[in-house]
Amino acid sequence: MLNLRQSRYTVRIASERHDIESAQRLRYTVFVGGTGAQDTEDGLDVDDFDALCHHVLIEDRKSGQLVCCFRFLDLQDGAEIGKSYSAQYYDLDALASYKGRMVEMGRFCVHPDWKDADILRIAWGAMTKYVDDNGVDMLFGCSSFKGTDWAVHADALAMLKHRHLGPKGLIPHIKAPDVFKFAARLRRKPNAKRAALAMPPLLKTYLMMGGWVSDDAVVDRDLGTMHVFTSVEISAIPPARKRLLRSVAG
Repeated sequence: MLNLRQSRYTVRIASERHDIESAQRLRYTVFVGGTGAQDTEDGLDVDDFDALCHHVLIEDRKSGQLVCCFRFLDLQDGAEIGKSYSAQYYDLDALASYKGRMVEMGRFCVHPDWKDADILRIAWGAMTKYVDDNGVDMLFGCSSFKGTDWAVHADALAMLKHRHLGPKGLIPHIKAPDVFKFAARLRRKPNAKRAALAMPPLLKTYLMMGGWVSDDAVVDRDLGTMHVFTSVEISAIPPARKRLLRSVAG
């Protein structure tokens, strides 16, 4: 998928059942293990969307260990957005008329024992190559904060309110029963340093590319997270950021 001969990692799309199970096992470790939520005997995080998605695996070249994975769902245009994982939680009718090709990126996780920042860079390089090769116009998904206590993430959520809310005509309405309406409830001015430290790496990357978020956060008590709908149009990515991503994509 990427030419990474100078890297310690390899990137590929899962092609066998055991590849997908490896991704599901890593997802379980990151999202479920130790939380008591949705414990399963087989130690796999599985849902119905797995069968619809492509699964990207980033592995250590020497040991073969899976260090990162994510999945993506390719949609021809907004008319198909009701098929997405995000549509369970958000009313996405405002995007249903979008005419460009869309990709939903989700279940992104990095093995907790691997702290190499290069992993995130390579993951985005892989997604960039797919976007360029297939004429994708918009990326979207759910970006998660760990934990369900909004106060822990107050500065980050306040920063989203002040700088990164989506266009009024595109922001989705919430369908989920448990939400925190941070745009309406937070009056504080965000502390920029605390906000940056609390911002999840995946969400931070979306925002650096010119992405935007919903005005409410869905509380997912099954996975012990809070997530915001996140979107970025490829045409809105700053030229310097595009060059950086494409330098990885090769």
